[in-house]
This record gives sequence, structure tokens and C-alpha cells, in this order.
Amino acid sequence: MDTGKIQAQLAAFARERDWDQFHSPKNLSMALAGETGELLEIFQWLTQEGSQRASLSQEQLQSATDELADILIYALRLADRLDIDLESAIAEKITKNAARYTIEAARGNADKR
Repeated sequence: MDTGKIQAQLAAFARERDWDQFHSPKNLSMALAGETGELLEIFQWLTQEGSQRASLSQEQLQSATDELADILIYALRLADRLDIDLESAIAEKITKNAARYTIEAARGNADKR
């Protein structure tokens, strides 16, 4: 995924519609939380087994796909507005998580997720 290219497309889309005035970090983070809640609704009352792809209806799977896209769109737009290089941020976070959750300490221990 070319995040820079997608961010440029999203910025152009917002600029063409004069939406930058609404795309403050506060508003984008609130929209991101809202979309995350919409994703949660899809799975809210499902069992662990029922939440697996093979158990989802086409409608549920399409809804999850749409909500995940919305979540990523808002996250990418927020990162763009804050001038955060997401590829670097993700790489740094993976390194931090590897140090924090070592294989030896985490493997087989559900409390160490």
C-alpha cells in the first residue's frame, strides 16, 4: 500500500470539496473513533466462531470491508494533517512492541497480548 499516494488522493478530494476546514486533528480523530464504533457494531453480539470470515454473511463482510476502509481513510488523513510518516511510525512501533512483548515472555501467555 502506497500511503503517500493515498494521502495525496485524500488531500485532493478534501481540498476540491473545501473540507480542509473540517479536517482538524480533533475532528478527524473523532470521526475515526466513530468509524471504529461502526466496525464494532458488526461483531458486537457474535461469538468468537461467528466472527470468523467463513461465518459472516456477505452483508456483514461488505460492511466490515467498508468500515475498515473508512477507518484507514481517517487514520491516513489524520496522519497527513499532523505530518506523521506512518510507514516510519509503524516500523518504530513494531520495534517497540518486540522489545516490550518478547517471544519468551509472551508466547503461550494470554495475559501478555
